[in-house]
Amino acid sequence: MPTILITGANRGLGLEFTSQYAADGWQVIACCRHPKGADELNELAAANEGIVVEQLDVNDFTAIDVLAKKYAGQPVDILLNNAGIIGPFPIEENIERQHFGSMEYDVWADVIRTNTFAPLKMAEAFLENVAASEQKKIINISSTVASITEMAIPGVAYASSKSALNRAMTIVASQVKDRGVIVAMYCPGYVKTRMDAFGYATVDIPDSIAALKPMIADLTIEQTGSYTGHDGRTIGW
Repeated sequence: MPTILITGANRGLGLEFTSQYAADGWQVIACCRHPKGADELNELAAANEGIVVEQLDVNDFTAIDVLAKKYAGQPVDILLNNAGIIGPFPIEENIERQHFGSMEYDVWADVIRTNTFAPLKMAEAFLENVAASEQKKIINISSTVASITEMAIPGVAYASSKSALNRAMTIVASQVKDRGVIVAMYCPGYVKTRMDAFGYATVDIPDSIAALKPMIADLTIEQTGSYTGHDGRTIGW
């Protein structure tokens, strides 16, 4: 039975990833900050013995190390770095806090720690688990806003955090390639999650995950370091 570890599994994309992989017979290590309040995730886990819910705040690097120690020696076929933030909520009332001219640097620090530092820490902590598995994949949920050539938005903190994630993971890809570990970044599309504060999203959550899963399954070592949309398109850097 293959194993996937998912961060941010209590809602949105993470919850749907958990549901769809569990339905396919995978062992799912579903991580979230507050399991006691994750009603949908707990209901899903209660109905599927393949799901294990773990408490994890990805901003707590000591906690990441503790969790990695707990799973030492267990192969993890896919490490899915899904947890991420756009910035303070409500987005409409707070987005200017990450605009040039009104930047609040503590906001930027929080966003980049969650979206960039934490996935890299997860990759470091669980590398041996991934390398010991059959599929050997580190998957990162990015965004088209990370592309310097394709999209410009005024949200400096969020956009730069995803650009930095992509760059960091291309470096990781080159360093773990000789171990057969595949690293990839995906944009799930403009998905109808709570981050869609302005109502522009066009992609339903189940459709996004259903599109991403086959691409993740088909990844080869020749594609390591790639940056792809949920529609299969290579996104410009």
